[in-house]
Amino acid sequence: MIRLPSIRKKLVAVVMATTLAALVVSVGLVIGYDLRSYHRSLVNDLSTQAELVGHMSSAALAFDDARLAGENLALLRTRPMVAAAAIYDERGRLFASYAAGGARTVFPAEAEAAATRVEEGYLVVFRPIVENGETVGTVWLRAENRLLSRTLDYLAIALAVTLLAMAIAYLVMRRLGRVVTAPIVAITEIARDVVATRDYSRRAPRISNDEAAELVDSFNAMLTEIEQRTRELEDSNREIVREAQERSRAQQEVMRLNEQLEHRVDERTLQLALANAELANAIDEARNANQAKSAFLSSMSHELRTPLNAILGFAQILTSEALPTSGEQKKEFASHILKSGRHLLTLINEILDLAKVESGTISLSMEPVALAEVLEECRTMVEPLAAGRGIRVLFPQAVDAVLLADRTRLKQVLLNLLSNAIKYNRDAGAVVLDCVQLTPERMRIAVQDTGMGLRADQLDSLFQPFNRLGQEAGAQEGTGIGLVVTRRLVELMGGSIEVSSSPGVGSVFAIELGTTVPQALPEDASSHPSGEPAGRTDHAPHLVLYVEDNPANLKLVEEIVRFRPDLRLVAAADGPAGLALARERRPDIILMDINLPGMDGYEVLAELRREPRTASIPVIALTANAMASDIERGLAAGFFRYLTKPVDIDKFNEAIDGTLAQLRAGKGTET
Repeated sequence: MIRLPSIRKKLVAVVMATTLAALVVSVGLVIGYDLRSYHRSLVNDLSTQAELVGHMSSAALAFDDARLAGENLALLRTRPMVAAAAIYDERGRLFASYAAGGARTVFPAEAEAAATRVEEGYLVVFRPIVENGETVGTVWLRAENRLLSRTLDYLAIALAVTLLAMAIAYLVMRRLGRVVTAPIVAITEIARDVVATRDYSRRAPRISNDEAAELVDSFNAMLTEIEQRTRELEDSNREIVREAQERSRAQQEVMRLNEQLEHRVDERTLQLALANAELANAIDEARNANQAKSAFLSSMSHELRTPLNAILGFAQILTSEALPTSGEQKKEFASHILKSGRHLLTLINEILDLAKVESGTISLSMEPVALAEVLEECRTMVEPLAAGRGIRVLFPQAVDAVLLADRTRLKQVLLNLLSNAIKYNRDAGAVVLDCVQLTPERMRIAVQDTGMGLRADQLDSLFQPFNRLGQEAGAQEGTGIGLVVTRRLVELMGGSIEVSSSPGVGSVFAIELGTTVPQALPEDASSHPSGEPAGRTDHAPHLVLYVEDNPANLKLVEEIVRFRPDLRLVAAADGPAGLALARERRPDIILMDINLPGMDGYEVLAELRREPRTASIPVIALTANAMASDIERGLAAGFFRYLTKPVDIDKFNEAIDGTLAQLRAGKGTET
């Protein structure tokens, strides 16, 4: 409680305190109500903006049109208080963004549920985008939170009003208080000053001739006596007080330093404990990663050595003079070598796919893909495999869906699921492929078999590399990688995969992918190359020029062509020699290796296209550059077909026959 030295000031203080309390309560209620209403209005306005943006951008999300979504967000520039905005797709990934004035803005990595909060002085709002009862995305807005500036303005106004009211009250009470308390103040003023200042040399003036004057004389005499004694005591105690103060300050400093030292020791102990825990976690993670790498390399080494063992073993028998073999045995051994070689090639391709998928270097070409065409291609490829074991393969009769996917990878996924369903099925079983439109934007493709099925513990290990779930000793070959790659490819295409199985009944592998509308196909303006070599009659063998620097590869193609009387082969060991032969002989078809010494296959192709005499000759790439990016580059450069090594004889003959058919069709059109 504040103790005032005069009745007049006590009276003024009571009035001033009452006035201040009334002002604080009334102004505080008004400001609080207004700020609460302003905050609600701000939140409602921002939520409305988020819902409008979400409604305008639902179509952009449905058609994956990030540009349209960005244009919708750009309309927020008419609202200066909106500092940044973003739209996230249904999986929570950033789809489109907007920053006022082009300022650099850090957007949330993932969308959140509907929420409103204040972050770093900004008001942040998350609102879901709902279309036809389904959440298709999320809108995020960040606006300037002007509540603080508004609060400061109100506080400034309240402070000014309070000060003005207090000043008026003080002036009024000061005038009225002097009239009421003047007699008492005249007697007690000196006494108060003496007590406050300890200045006993002061004397009270006589302002009247009544009892108050006698009180003043007695008070002055008392002050004279006290002054003499106080001066003596103060001189003796001044030194004692000084020493006590110095000891107190020293003790407080020691205590402060001890507290700081204890605090620093506690902090350092906690830091060491955290560092030790992080080090232990890092060691465990490194140990687990090393064990996983060792297990993977061990499995991969085993899988690679298994087909190599058969290839090398049978090759040694065929080349050994000490182990004579009959013609039937040689044919059988060559069949084993071919089968193991194909298995090894499949294993290498799947390992490369797995490596690209896990490292994130695989590139997908997401485009509208007609599902019916892909299913028909898969049917053509798997029916011979199924027919060998009497397995019926059932496909849907009519599918008009268009998926948003990479065509090559989608076909790879479906072939893997279908071949597994056939491979691990029972003889005379069945494989059923079914397509269900779950939503307007999602399609479910399920592959069901009638095999032995999988147990629950086998399902947990289904997607582990090289884990064939106990089928390693079975009659069916496999790598244990296909399903791992399949799941990652489906996820990269924005889909999901699920498995259900019943032991003794069969398994169902189902994938879900997004659908889209079909794109209009451009008018076919391409013309197939045509032309006949100089001097060749209609019944003469077709002349094929092979540009290859590797004698073994050249010998293989020579042996393949030797079984075809309709073809005649000439060869060149490098690019310049191949150009010279092409100008001189004008072959029907040119087979071109890419990695040639000096002048590579792309340079030779460009030179052929520049010369009118050779520009129309179809050139087929035959190379070991088998990556998807290499194939895309080759076809884009102008190769008529792109074949990869090792040479598949059936694909080789199909490419030659198809090219010759195009040449004949072009010649017939000209005539």
